[in-house]
Amino acid sequence: METGTVVAGVLTLAIFTFLYRDNPIYKMAESLLIGVSIGYFLVVTWTNTLMDLLFQPLFGDGEWPLLMPLMLGLLMFARFNSRVSWLSRIPIAVLIGSGAGVAIPAMLEARTLRQMSATVSPLITETGSPDFSGLIVLLGVLSTLSYFYFSREQKGLLGQSARVGTYFLMVFFGTTFGYTVMSRMSTFIGRVEFLLIDFLRLLN
Repeated sequence: METGTVVAGVLTLAIFTFLYRDNPIYKMAESLLIGVSIGYFLVVTWTNTLMDLLFQPLFGDGEWPLLMPLMLGLLMFARFNSRVSWLSRIPIAVLIGSGAGVAIPAMLEARTLRQMSATVSPLITETGSPDFSGLIVLLGVLSTLSYFYFSREQKGLLGQSARVGTYFLMVFFGTTFGYTVMSRMSTFIGRVEFLLIDFLRLLN
């Protein structure tokens, strides 16, 4: 049996001890996981980001415009000195501004425009029959929007529509929770298969 398999199996069993109760073995495995993850992240950041994208192009290839992000990155460390800590606001402002400029159009396209285009899809198919999925989507969107319309008291037709919207919301939250549970169960099943097949070799 390979050393990596033994280490992975022992650590998996150490994590599973939390099913009994919180204990030092679980805390040791948790701390080891966090430490290894941070170490891996630092190595990847140093090699793939700082060396490949900053130091090598700047000092090796002479791409001097990279001095600007280098200086902004160094200004972040001004946070540790109370007298010049205000300088760290400059790179933070640049980071937030550029991040928002990149993220807002992407999120607008992915989460707003595409959702709107899916909502206004044709309700009649090419064969002339009604598209029931499109009707359900349209009903769900309109009723859910009416639930969040607080400018009028939700009575009469608006109240009934809002009540239907709550049902769609409950279905959405239920499916989201179910998807989360199933993803966790899939991870759990994968680790159990690893223990039974690769580590303990109880199954062929």
